[in-house]
Amino acid sequence: MDYKYIEQLLERYWACETTLQEEEILRTFFSQEDVPADLQKYRALFVYAQQEATQKVLGDDFDEKILSMIDEPTPVKARTIKMRQRLMPLFKAAAVVAIILTLSNALQVPFMQNNDNIGASYDGTEQLQQGTSVAIGDSATIDSMQQSNITPADVQPATIIK
Repeated sequence: MDYKYIEQLLERYWACETTLQEEEILRTFFSQEDVPADLQKYRALFVYAQQEATQKVLGDDFDEKILSMIDEPTPVKARTIKMRQRLMPLFKAAAVVAIILTLSNALQVPFMQNNDNIGASYDGTEQLQQGTSVAIGDSATIDSMQQSNITPADVQPATIIK
């Protein structure tokens, strides 16, 4: 049997030049049982549309169910928001700022007291300061007194023994 007409229709089908009637001819040809082996690879393409049309995926009442679900009015519950609820984030932010300021002020007080009394011990009594800073301070006081010819009251004048 000569299948040149079917092959011509397939070539026109791939070039998108077939009419609806010619596509129907192809569908009916490939729906037959006797399809040549060289054209068998195209059979699934043309039979697929007919098989899908006969299968029922959804029931007849599917559209009615969907439309009934859409048409149901959903109740809208309006909430009233009080002024206290609206300002709650502002209250929380103010509380955080107040806590941070209180803690920062509380931490500055011990540091300020330690700077004022450098030699103070934990029991509140002042310890004698020793070290180079005390020696430098004392020598600077004595040097300035010597330049002004004043003798300090607690420093004894140096006697030279010969």
